[in-house]
Amino acid sequence: QVQLVESGGGLAQPGGSLRLSCVASVSIRSLYVMYWYRQAPGNQRELVANIIRDGRTTYADSVKGRFSISRDSAKNTLYLQMNDVRPEDTGVYYCNADRPGWEWDPIGVWGQGIQVTVSS
Repeated sequence: QVQLVESGGGLAQPGGSLRLSCVASVSIRSLYVMYWYRQAPGNQRELVANIIRDGRTTYADSVKGRFSISRDSAKNTLYLQMNDVRPEDTGVYYCNADRPGWEWDPIGVWGQGIQVTVSS
């Protein structure tokens, strides 16, 4: 059973930075795609970014040029570096990953979520 645990959220001022981490209970080499999602109050959960095992990345238009997703196999950790944050980046951020053996898993494994608040 894969478990994902997020950390690094909190309060940031507009224009500031945060780095989210997501530690997996298994080797992330077995996880084909890893994702960051977010959900703002009253909104649906949306994809922020994903990273394939070979390093290819995809970003939502709203975060391109500001956020960077990466994965460290030695630490079994997924990261989201958030720069130049804006109030509209506020929400609960979730780590998600394909189940081992899956590629583009329609269900995946979810972390518990972590709150990010951008406010002056």
